[in-house]
Amino acid sequence: MPTIQRPSWDDYFMSIAKIVATRSTCDRLRAGAVLVKNNRIISTGYNGAPPGMPHCDGAAGHKMEEGHCIRTVHAEENCILQAAALGGLSTMGSTIYTTYAPCYHCFKKLAVGGVKRIVAGAIYRDPSIKEACEQAGIGLDIHQPSDEWLARLAEVFAAPIEEKLVPDQTPSN
Repeated sequence: MPTIQRPSWDDYFMSIAKIVATRSTCDRLRAGAVLVKNNRIISTGYNGAPPGMPHCDGAAGHKMEEGHCIRTVHAEENCILQAAALGGLSTMGSTIYTTYAPCYHCFKKLAVGGVKRIVAGAIYRDPSIKEACEQAGIGLDIHQPSDEWLARLAEVFAAPIEEKLVPDQTPSN
């Protein structure tokens, strides 16, 4: 039986964050995030308009203010807010996996929410976020997926879902 390569936790959760980003409704930047505690997902978020409001990538377009779209809720904010909306799940001591390092406004919310580690796919716009994390005692890691995992991931998404047939349970005579 061939050995299947399991991803590291960071590769696993960052892969999920990238999938979550595909739900984004802001076409200026499609970002996704996954909030994890004790290696369990407690919420996900992508950037887009609040529920019931027009999407940025739709007819209404972007609501711009000082060069930023203010219609969209950022992926990291959505994670924190979803945890609250789902019955007040605690975010203390959690880790957030995000396709881009948070902006300063999202960073503040993560710090207040007790997030202890940020794993980002890339720094977005403001490299000073590294210093802010250091000051707040929050770990910041820039994720570099392993080549083996990337190859395995390509296989996973290219392969059809296997059908496992259940043997016929009818008694034979």
